Amino acid sequence: MLDSFIDRCVRAINLLIALALAVMVVLVFGNVVLRYVFNSGITVSEELSRWLFIWITFLGAVAALKENAHLGTDMLVSRLPVKGKKVCMVLGQVLMLYLTWLFLAGSYKQMLINWDVEAPVTGASMAFFYASGVVFSVCAGFLLALQLVRVLTGAVREEELVMVKESEEQAELEALQAELAREDAAARKQEARP
Repeated sequence: MLDSFIDRCVRAINLLIALALAVMVVLVFGNVVLRYVFNSGITVSEELSRWLFIWITFLGAVAALKENAHLGTDMLVSRLPVKGKKVCMVLGQVLMLYLTWLFLAGSYKQMLINWDVEAPVTGASMAFFYASGVVFSVCAGFLLALQLVRVLTGAVREEELVMVKESEEQAELEALQAELAREDAAARKQEARP
């Protein structure tokens, strides 16, 4: 039930990202056309595009965290026994939780400091700018804590203990090798029958 709720939230985040990207494209492209064709422009285009880009980046980081899509290396961890993989995952999650806490504290302080500061063009509160860090930290902290609890309670399968892959090609190769091994096992089973 919790996993389906998280999946729905990530889908909503992805839709928000797509919507923000579409607004950015319209603002920037419209501004370019207006400047070159009509010698005018959209005044808020640059500021809104910058803010949307910041929000897209932080929301995308949450979605990537959920899908374990951040860059990383598995050269060492993939060669460890299961216990070593668990230790590395717990250490990694604890470190990421600590860094997320630091980021939350800093973003929240900046949000409070800039609450009454107005943006130059839109006049909106600059706290909205720093709120992206707060939203990211809360969402990422929840996902990291949940993953840590799952590792500590043994609810994570062995193949999930390596959170990143060196490359997509390596992951595809491993999937192909697993499929070939299943087919080979099925063929041997067929041959063994009288």
